[in-house]
Amino acid sequence: MYVNEGIRARELRIIDHNGEQLGIKTRTEALEIAALANLDLVLVAPTAKPPVARIMDHGKFKFEQQKKERELRRNQKIILLKEVRLSPTIDEHDFQTKLRNAIKFLENGDKVKASIRFRGRAITHKEIGQRVLDRFAEACKDLATIEQRPKMEGRSMFLILAPTVEKP
Repeated sequence: MYVNEGIRARELRIIDHNGEQLGIKTRTEALEIAALANLDLVLVAPTAKPPVARIMDHGKFKFEQQKKERELRRNQKIILLKEVRLSPTIDEHDFQTKLRNAIKFLENGDKVKASIRFRGRAITHKEIGQRVLDRFAEACKDLATIEQRPKMEGRSMFLILAPTVEKP
């Protein structure tokens, strides 16, 4: 952003600090007007014909922008992807423990990746792993929606669950 003497255009369309147009002035006239108002001349639309400059307090403007950016960063929610690893031959108690962990993650607003790693000859029975993942998704259906259906990738199969957004 070009300010004061950094502006190279000879003629500028000037907008004063109240938002009113002052018309087309030379650069020196615009700088004098800004100096009389004890403010800065800031180029806001350099590609316009003629370029548009505004008379404002540049330091205050930059501070307000930084304040808005900080506020936006503070309010954004960071969603993490948590992983729960299952096996095709998982027992009931282990399944319930993994399910409890996944539910806790979903309640915190994180996504859950449920994965099954096939070892040895177990890869020949992918349908067993598919059933385990379907059962897992069914158990989480009141808290989550399936973002990605069970999918094979190498020796592992996984599905991704996203927390359902409740509107207040």
